[in-house]
Amino acid sequence: MSTLQRFLRGSAGAGVAVAARGVGAVVLNKLLAVYGGPGGLTLLAHFQNLLSLFTTLPGEGVNVGITKYLAPLRAGSGRYRAWLGAGVLLNAGTLLLGMALLLLRPALLTELLGTGLKLRLGFGVGVVLLVSYALLQTLLLAAGRLRNYVLLTVLLSAMSVAAVAVVLLRGGSAGEALLTYQLAQGSMAVPALALAFRGGLVHRWRGRMSAAALRGLGRFLLMAVSLLLFGKAVDFAVRDLLIARYGLARTDLWQAVAKLSDNYTMVFSAVISSVYYPRLAALVGQPAAMRRYVRTVLFLLAPVLAVCLSLIYLLQSWLLPLLFEPRFLAARPLLAPQLLGDWAKFLSWLLLYQLTARAQVGRYVVVQMGAAALYVSILAILLPRYQLLGATLTHAVHYCLLLVACAVYFRADWRPSA
Repeated sequence: MSTLQRFLRGSAGAGVAVAARGVGAVVLNKLLAVYGGPGGLTLLAHFQNLLSLFTTLPGEGVNVGITKYLAPLRAGSGRYRAWLGAGVLLNAGTLLLGMALLLLRPALLTELLGTGLKLRLGFGVGVVLLVSYALLQTLLLAAGRLRNYVLLTVLLSAMSVAAVAVVLLRGGSAGEALLTYQLAQGSMAVPALALAFRGGLVHRWRGRMSAAALRGLGRFLLMAVSLLLFGKAVDFAVRDLLIARYGLARTDLWQAVAKLSDNYTMVFSAVISSVYYPRLAALVGQPAAMRRYVRTVLFLLAPVLAVCLSLIYLLQSWLLPLLFEPRFLAARPLLAPQLLGDWAKFLSWLLLYQLTARAQVGRYVVVQMGAAALYVSILAILLPRYQLLGATLTHAVHYCLLLVACAVYFRADWRPSA
């Protein structure tokens, strides 16, 4: 099977899961835009961003490493148990850090959930469930159990939307709806555990903890720390700035464009994480084959993404009121730079995934740090001059410059082999 056929076949296999996540996100956005009150869409995004502060280290760090190291191993083998044990330990450690953050900064939840003790305890339980679900889902993906992954994703999307709809349609507050959304997603840890047990993927740890496994996964954890500090935290701070400067209702316009972007970014990320990255990780020891794979996927997706994003731009007057509300038509001037920036972002991600696959921690951290500094610098220049438009202009300029830098650094991947 050729490289292109393998990628397309894997992408088709993940199509149902991607579609389920996409439809779920669209309906969820619509519910908050219509029934969540002024700023409901922004509160949803802020809540999701807050969740990412607690789930990035395990999800984007430890579990990425688990995928890399468990994929070639037989479930139940000594090495498999060693890597799994190290992964569980590091996931537990990140959870403790998250809980400590909540104790030190309780104000993080005040704006979104209020000061009620039950809501805060519910949030903590939800975080534990989400991290557990992410780990179990990683085990299924590493073992190639794509059907199980698809089933869980479909159930998660349906449960999340149904739970939020019940709360909002019964007159519940946006905060109650957001917590219900979190707990509904976290509840999928139960069927995920059942599927992992059934597949023989969950084993008791025996013997001493492997220092080599901890070091190996620790490199991915360090990369996730940089993503958290220079990515997720920056996003959270920028949204806080926009809310403080323009208010929830006006920030909703920027958030609508960002949410539209999130919908197709989620689709892209699902395909890349379930199809592209596992194959990339498997080719780390074959540099020439890895370059061919990256180049094939890159030149396949560049024009496809350009066409799809152009279509979204042409349909903006129909999509914005359909996905949100008619008042969001006022966000049309913000869309073009967002789409351009997303095209550059997706292509740069394809190249930067090589740093993750090779566990090149130092270079990855430098990229994250430099990208964050570049973003903040551009935002400081454009936001005062262009107001909300400056936020999406910053997105476009930032990722176009990042893509140029990636193209120069990974130039061997753009050129056919001699």
